[in-house]
Amino acid sequence: MLENISSCAGTLDLCPLYRVMVYFRHIKKYINRLPNKKSMVVESLLFPLNAEKKPWQMFFLGFLYASIGIALSLWIFIDQASMVMVFMITMAALPIFYNTMKLEESKDMIIDSESMILKEHNKAISFFMYMFVGITVACALWYVFLPTDQVNSLFDKQIGTIQAINNQVSGNVIVNLGVFWKIFFNNFKVLSFSILFALIYGAGALFILAWNATVIGAAIGNFIRANVSTYTSSLGLLEAGNYFHVFSLGLLKYSIHGIPEIAAYFYGGLAGGILSVALIRKHFNTIKFQKIILDFSELVLIAVGFLVAAAFLEVYVTPVLF
Repeated sequence: MLENISSCAGTLDLCPLYRVMVYFRHIKKYINRLPNKKSMVVESLLFPLNAEKKPWQMFFLGFLYASIGIALSLWIFIDQASMVMVFMITMAALPIFYNTMKLEESKDMIIDSESMILKEHNKAISFFMYMFVGITVACALWYVFLPTDQVNSLFDKQIGTIQAINNQVSGNVIVNLGVFWKIFFNNFKVLSFSILFALIYGAGALFILAWNATVIGAAIGNFIRANVSTYTSSLGLLEAGNYFHVFSLGLLKYSIHGIPEIAAYFYGGLAGGILSVALIRKHFNTIKFQKIILDFSELVLIAVGFLVAAAFLEVYVTPVLF
């Protein structure tokens, strides 16, 4: 259906705004023809247009996906729970991710204005970020409240990764310049894999993003556990207000540089996914393919810009505040 819309839009001499109106009118007709319109909230969110209208709902969907993945991993695959959990989350989020790739590529084929295309892509990035935060918060809460032996089993690989990449940053500009470039190139490598996985597997970048969500969630959970012990030993009793304070600090510590870093991976994954869908649909034979390549390049440049900001915050801002 979307391919027909794209080909019609390419032959008609319509202004960009009218093309967008025609496109979304066809999308609305398509939604109205779907069976069981009064579906559950989770089912309705699997269609990206619904997620773009209320992106905050994706937080709860991500929280649900992570919780189900964690529960199944501990119940069935306890020995390999740390990796099975990531696979479970990835499989659950695949439909909404891949449907979004197809929708965003269709927008590239119809919309002529680059600023309007980026504005539309930002809607997708927005609800992806909400879903990522939901997964991260779920992992952090499970890390805090589960028994220690289950935590060590569930987050075994994540804890090893945190220990491996934990750099000692002193705050000195000259000394930390090397650390800055080390962090940037390490994140750039992850971005490259996100683009490559999305290009080859369509929604392959989702696995890397789910993995990063579990690592950050484990780091936040570990921070909370350590500081809860400090409050308990010093005050003798941990009040609800102090507990919320510790949780907020843990979330803030990793959000300062984590949000722009994860946004970069989402922009890269979106770029690779759009190009992958265009190749699958054989749009490289159309005159619109140059626009898709331009859009791909812009999304990658935006992602690199976010990585520079994330590395700067991680090296020079986070150590000063925490």
